[in-house]
Amino acid sequence: MGKIIAIVNQKGGVGKTTTSINLSASLGLLGKRVLMIDLDPQGNATTGVGLEKKGLTNSIYEVLTFRSKIEDAIVKTKSVNLDAIPAYLNLAGVEMELLELERKYRETDRKINRVLRLKEELYNVKENYDFILIDCPPSLGILTTNALAAADSVLIPVQCEYYALEGIMQLINTIMLAQRKVNPNLDIEGVLLTMLSVNTNLGLEVISSIKEFFKERVYDTIIPRLIKLAEAPSHGKTILDYDPKGKGARAYLNLAREVIEKNGTEK
Repeated sequence: MGKIIAIVNQKGGVGKTTTSINLSASLGLLGKRVLMIDLDPQGNATTGVGLEKKGLTNSIYEVLTFRSKIEDAIVKTKSVNLDAIPAYLNLAGVEMELLELERKYRETDRKINRVLRLKEELYNVKENYDFILIDCPPSLGILTTNALAAADSVLIPVQCEYYALEGIMQLINTIMLAQRKVNPNLDIEGVLLTMLSVNTNLGLEVISSIKEFFKERVYDTIIPRLIKLAEAPSHGKTILDYDPKGKGARAYLNLAREVIEKNGTEK
């Protein structure tokens, strides 16, 4: 059965989508079967793995609203061992649609739970993968709640900047609420420090603060601030394809090794 990891931070610009794309590709390169789910209406993870949003007929939006089977929405990417379920802008209206579907189903004495839609669908494909990574939107709405309900654990990217801890407590409270209400087994997979500028005292101070707060849950790997990492998605490539010998590729491969080792799935 695949380990489902939601990559979550309600603060934008922390490297969440970059991590979703490149950790997924790195796990695949290391021999794991991976499914990446783009749960952000902006669809940046979709284009970041080289998929075209134009002309999509099956996406995570169609899956959540019962218009498509999840198996029909899965697309192979150019990266080895990496499948994806894409997203596009229609996903932004999914909360209202799910509320309406709940109302209609009640009228016919049938029930659906809009918070559990993703979990219900992933049950059908979970055993086909070693890891399922969910790229969540930078908010704590219905889509992120679906991800927290479906996930085994959460990976939290935290930018190495002055306001790094701002909002983290809100996220921790949301995770604790999800544990109480919909997913008692939800755990913190790990905390990933991102966008570290080399040789800055501020960055080192942030690292110290985060490690003091999260202790052993902080990954040893730290993702540096690199132009290549920022450029790669605009070319529809993972960092492994765009700059395979660079620091960014090495960092995400090291992170993937940590994730594999932690989950006891080394070959």
